Amino acid sequence: MTTQLSSSQQQILSHAAQHTEGKIEWFPDNINGGARKKVIDSLLNRSLITALGGDLFVAADGYDALGMPHRAPITMAALETVISSAHAAQHGASQVLADEIGSEDPTDTEIDASHDTETKPRRTRDNSKQATVIAMLKRPEGATIAQICEVTGWQAHTVRGTFAGALKKKLGLIVVSEKLCGSDRTYRIQSDT
Repeated sequence: MTTQLSSSQQQILSHAAQHTEGKIEWFPDNINGGARKKVIDSLLNRSLITALGGDLFVAADGYDALGMPHRAPITMAALETVISSAHAAQHGASQVLADEIGSEDPTDTEIDASHDTETKPRRTRDNSKQATVIAMLKRPEGATIAQICEVTGWQAHTVRGTFAGALKKKLGLIVVSEKLCGSDRTYRIQSDT
């Protein structure tokens, strides 16, 4: 059975197979933001690409869909060498990643996509910018757009969009505002009581 590819999928897979040793790095100019995520999700769901070491690569089914011979699979040992080189270059020292990778068999071709050489604090719902905005708006005094911009780093139009989209439409919260003489407009979430 031949897998049908959209024009965008064809371009992305072909470029990766021919120019970047199978690594997905390039997208057509018209594939940005949400469209890029949809294309990647579609390729992942159809097993045409795979996540290895935090990057995306053309999978065996992707090469089949292109009618191209399969590339040699990336082994754990090969990936370990690449990660080790990048880690050493980044930290100025040569290090073996055995303790970071653990006791996995170096001949495994399956690699945990969540494995990274750097540990960054993961953003959760509790420490997201949206959660911060909600907490600010739940204060008795509320918050001004300027205060929210300062804390989140967003521009004013992004804050207003968050009020209308994420808070009102998606979460069903009631955001009210008031402007007292000589002060900025203050926003807060109306409590249910």
